[in-house]
Amino acid sequence: MNFSVNHRDSGSAARAGTITTDHGVIPTPVFMPVGTVGSVKGISQAELKEQIDAKIILGNSYHLYLRPGIEILNRAGGHHKFMAWDRPILTDSGGYQVFSLSKNRKITEEGYIFRSHIDGSKHIFTPESVVNIQRNIGSDIMMALDECTPYPCDYDYALKSMKLTHRWLERGIKHFEATKSIYGHTQSFFPIVQGSVYPDLRKKSAETISSFNQEGNAIGGLSVGEPEELMYEMCEAVTQILPPDKPRYLMGVGTPANILESIALGVDMFDCVMPTRNGRNGMLFTGTGIINIKNEKWKDDFSAIDETGTSGVGIQYSKAYLRHLIHAKEMLGAQIASIHNLSFYMWLMNEARDRIANNTFADWKNKMIPKLKTRL
Repeated sequence: MNFSVNHRDSGSAARAGTITTDHGVIPTPVFMPVGTVGSVKGISQAELKEQIDAKIILGNSYHLYLRPGIEILNRAGGHHKFMAWDRPILTDSGGYQVFSLSKNRKITEEGYIFRSHIDGSKHIFTPESVVNIQRNIGSDIMMALDECTPYPCDYDYALKSMKLTHRWLERGIKHFEATKSIYGHTQSFFPIVQGSVYPDLRKKSAETISSFNQEGNAIGGLSVGEPEELMYEMCEAVTQILPPDKPRYLMGVGTPANILESIALGVDMFDCVMPTRNGRNGMLFTGTGIINIKNEKWKDDFSAIDETGTSGVGIQYSKAYLRHLIHAKEMLGAQIASIHNLSFYMWLMNEARDRIANNTFADWKNKMIPKLKTRL
């Protein structure tokens, strides 16, 4: 994997760059649609490529490990072939999903011991086993196993958790370097910064993971309930330390406003289920604000979903029609809303890159944030 920074914004720490992988080139800043179990919910791979133009998608090691299972993915020739997707894939390690199983998991020095949410069967994730899982998935970018601390979290627990994450990282890198790609393409390994909302821990973690000199670095354990300003504070502390010549990935974030603010702090990569999950439930992101399409006010509004032209379906269909589909629980309604929201996120990334290249990002971002937060 190669990463180059092509432009920097003089009014912020935002930068526009390019990640090159064996499965394609990824312009940054980039948003990665979440394809948890090999599917971005309600959207076909053709739509992802042709309408949304997603350059990279995210898969989830925990879910893919449980279903369809690593043996099936291996026999298929890897996840790219299994799901008929020839562009890059990033997989998380499954740590966050196990973290969310608070009643069905135990954390030990060896790793996570947990029970499947599907059938209750017992499993263990170790720093080494999640490397093996992601080798068999065949993702272009794989993540280290970490512990995601909850919010709120006391300092002592955050310190203990961070140190465990660092010990796991050392084991994971050692195993990653001792193994090879199964399907003939290059795979990269990203460590993850932890430390909850404590600046000194975040800085220490950023210094530690940077010392391993991997091809990219991630920021985890945020957007788990903490106030936005704390998230931005932790991001700023970390991005000032993480190597400037490596991509920075803020995991699980977030709203359009969150993303623009984080780009301004020097973050390059993002993922979140929000565009599709919120879309299925009738929340639409547009260039002028947020629409709850279920509201009565849109019942006889025959104007386009988003007249600013951020997506093809946003121009093609009316608010009244989409509201009808959502209320009637028609699958097409969820599809249109999801495609629109993801297209809007892609438009936002394209616009951010253009603004960075033109050195106008900071002013544009400051004008866009109030619009993005407006409820229409």
